[in-house]
Amino acid sequence: MTVKDCIKTRRSIRKFKADPIDHSIIEEIISDASFSPSWKNSQSVRYIAVEGALKDRIAKEATTIWPGNGAIIEQAPVLIVVVSVDKRSGYERDGSASTPKGDGWTMFDAGIASQTLCLSAHDHGLGTVIMGLYDEDTLISLLGLEEGRSVSALIPLGYPDIDPEAPKRKEVSDLLTYKE
Repeated sequence: MTVKDCIKTRRSIRKFKADPIDHSIIEEIISDASFSPSWKNSQSVRYIAVEGALKDRIAKEATTIWPGNGAIIEQAPVLIVVVSVDKRSGYERDGSASTPKGDGWTMFDAGIASQTLCLSAHDHGLGTVIMGLYDEDTLISLLGLEEGRSVSALIPLGYPDIDPEAPKRKEVSDLLTYKE
């Protein structure tokens, strides 16, 4: 698959087969995601692959603000929790913010890494959907996250049980402006 094909055929998958995913495939996907660019090469994104009973608890207890996400997580064999190291991306070594965006760079880097992960998963025949609605405090408690780490996204991972059509895209002329 070419990069262009991967970009144009990747879809948000919300229905998965129950087939397990070999851990070596998950490790390859994370290896690919590790090549994502980041602020001053800070590489501040971490991943937690959650399976089994803990995944089911997250689906029930950490998605009450949007229960539909819980239903999607329950059927996926793996949940990837995208975690960011706080005060690293967009900051100098002394802890001062490098730009007026401050903490904004953390989510920017997590977004780049999440999309790279999703494209690699698609290239491996797996489906994903990036979720942003969850109870972070509950997740931190359930996962036992150390201080100085925050949850940036949840990504259910599995073999797709649907093949959705591409949604309509805006024309390039609506997206791009040239200025001199």
